[in-house]
Amino acid sequence: MMTQRRNFLLLGCLAGIGCSDSVQELVGSRPNILIAIADDQSFPFAGAYGCNWVHTPAFDRVASEGILFTNCYTPNAKSAPSRACLLTGRYSWQLEEAGNHIGYWPENKYPTFCEVLSRNGYYAAFTGKGWAPGNPRMLDGKPRRLTGEPYQKHRLTPPTSKISPNDYAANFAQFLEQKPEGQPWVFWFGGHEPHRAYEYRSGTNKGGKSLSDIDSVPPFWPDNDTVRHDMLDYAYEIEHFDTHLGKILAQLEASGELDNTIVVVTADNGMPFPRCKGLEYEYSNHLPLAVMWRNGIRNAGREAAQYVSLIDIAPTVLCLAGVDTATNGMAPAGCEMTDLLVDKPIHARGSLFLGQERHDYGRPRNQGYPIRSVIEDGYLYIYNFKPELWPAGNPETGYLNTDGSPTKTSILESRRRGAQTPFWDLSFGKHPNEELYHIESDRACMRNLIEEPAQATRKERMRERLFEHLRATGDPRVCGNGDIFDTYPFYQPTSFDFYERYMRGEATSGQTDWVDPTDYESAPLD
Repeated sequence: MMTQRRNFLLLGCLAGIGCSDSVQELVGSRPNILIAIADDQSFPFAGAYGCNWVHTPAFDRVASEGILFTNCYTPNAKSAPSRACLLTGRYSWQLEEAGNHIGYWPENKYPTFCEVLSRNGYYAAFTGKGWAPGNPRMLDGKPRRLTGEPYQKHRLTPPTSKISPNDYAANFAQFLEQKPEGQPWVFWFGGHEPHRAYEYRSGTNKGGKSLSDIDSVPPFWPDNDTVRHDMLDYAYEIEHFDTHLGKILAQLEASGELDNTIVVVTADNGMPFPRCKGLEYEYSNHLPLAVMWRNGIRNAGREAAQYVSLIDIAPTVLCLAGVDTATNGMAPAGCEMTDLLVDKPIHARGSLFLGQERHDYGRPRNQGYPIRSVIEDGYLYIYNFKPELWPAGNPETGYLNTDGSPTKTSILESRRRGAQTPFWDLSFGKHPNEELYHIESDRACMRNLIEEPAQATRKERMRERLFEHLRATGDPRVCGNGDIFDTYPFYQPTSFDFYERYMRGEATSGQTDWVDPTDYESAPLD
């Protein structure tokens, strides 16, 4: 983490939105762009970060031949809003209904970098998971292709019963064969892995892993065989994604196109485990990121510890493609990172900003759980707007903002047996209005420093910084209309009133197949 304070501008950047002078000579090359995005992979679960029980040779290659980023964060730790942030370069609170999960994309608004590139001479395509889950609606009367033309034809027999049958590498090979000759391209490889569900014990039974391979279990889960198996199953799915990334890189190299292709490998949000995905802690928002571009990156093989947000990717790739954001309706809030690529210490975020509204359903009146946060100088400050609500969703409807898993069920069953442990409180209990963590020394966010007298000045400064930024970026949550996020419809209409129908006995746990039916409490909790 950066420990030296930098001058701070309101939007967090010292580099401008336009391309810096140091990369103007690279813009004319019109590079190809490959975005490889895993579904639910937290930092630091990749070999390049020193994780010995997750084997990621393709990611490690991108890092060794490019740049390994150690402080990349998503602004919103859920699939659809996070992907919307990445695609537009905007915060989720700037995207109206696209800032929610399982929603709609506002019609004729907020172009994605793939759409903009396709209007500026690029061929845009994708395989796997694009922007989802949600309905992209229309643009100028036509169905929107937020990530380009789909390549989904080729299927395979997956190594487990839960891994996607999409043959990502074969679909990319078809794309290479069919793309227009001599035209630059942008391709989105959206893996469905390591999203839930997993085939239990696939990590040991099929991946050849051992429970003892895991050097440590995060302290907010019990350290038992069930949890360790769950972690190894998660690792096995990351490795499946990485295998296809390796095949895609090999295809690019064989075709002679790898040198002039910008390869960006990251994830949309953190791991689908309790106190991770769907909340706003380190394991929720801190992501892997490696960028490779043989024709452009200078001093390859280095690490970059600067703060980086997923909203920085859109303005960066558009800059390097020679496309002006202002004339294409983008207005990104992110910083272009081109100076980092050419190894100039100009790009420097003083702060990162995070936030969420409505994720999965399961609260009365379809309420979300509004949070805003700021990361600065190795500290994470969190402001929970409605601490009276249950952060992971209401207990009587299964804590629906935490995916079902052996780890989740293990924690819930332990509590029901009367075990006095902190695990339930940390993952499913209510949160205070404010939280403060020193994430450089406490990545698990176990020690809330908000009431410590020594942190009083820091707390006040970070709260002021956060709210100043939210006002400047037009966040409805601080501009008088925050509850509008709870009124936006779900893409799946039967989901909208799930809580009320469930409490009337008109909906069942079987309608939410990402949780275990035993996760539902028999009655509301106090």
